[in-house]
Amino acid sequence: MDENENYHWREPRVPGSINWYGLWTLYKKEVYRFIKIFFQTIAAPIATSLLFMAIFTIALGDLRPDVNGAPFIEFLAPGLIMMSVLQQAFAHTSSSLLISKIQGNIVDILLPPLGEIELNTAISLGGVTRGVIVALGAIFCMSFFVNFNFENIWAIFFYLISGSLMLSSIGIITGIWAEKFDHLGTITNFIIVPLSFLSGTFYSVKRMPEFALYLIEYNPFFYVIDGFRYGFVGNADGDLIFGAIFLTILNLILIIISHFLLKSGWRLKT
Repeated sequence: MDENENYHWREPRVPGSINWYGLWTLYKKEVYRFIKIFFQTIAAPIATSLLFMAIFTIALGDLRPDVNGAPFIEFLAPGLIMMSVLQQAFAHTSSSLLISKIQGNIVDILLPPLGEIELNTAISLGGVTRGVIVALGAIFCMSFFVNFNFENIWAIFFYLISGSLMLSSIGIITGIWAEKFDHLGTITNFIIVPLSFLSGTFYSVKRMPEFALYLIEYNPFFYVIDGFRYGFVGNADGDLIFGAIFLTILNLILIIISHFLLKSGWRLKT
């Protein structure tokens, strides 16, 4: 038997087609990347959410009245979960690209027959998967202390995926732009964390001053957290329909931006 018969030759890739096998392979690599350091990427944010909840519960006790008709702890828990989801989705995609650039192994995903569609989709889905796993783990752990009602499953699912995808896309854009970890820290500390804390995570935005409400109306983090919380308690501070449309349009814009950045090779190939 000819030795060459032992090899499986692939057909040449058709221009414009999607390399599904390559996409799936890169997605698995992204998932294995954060699963390998489970305690840092999954367990740590869940533990942080539980600590936040414990501190607020112990410090305030029964002093905090119900918020929008829900006990404070039931109001607080979804916000803490989503805050962790957003931060972890961003951390995954941004660090994945930046570390690859610093270590010089970015060529491992640039040289294979993977287009910008496959790269964008696989890396984004990696961030979404990490966010969803963090959410599921946090819900499970908090269920021992919080009575989750699951009023609207569709809202929980939609805002969980939308929020994770939004921060994954922002993370890709940041990872392409950043040249060192200080750049990631700047975006995290001055944009991601402030927007998370100023989005009604720990309180109802109806208690905010009137001038602040105008700023909150354009804070996408607010709509993600508010919609996600609505899925559990059945009440929302904002307009759910507007929030869904706003997040959908914003995600499309972010995906398009990250797509063209990957296509151009800006700060990836130089």
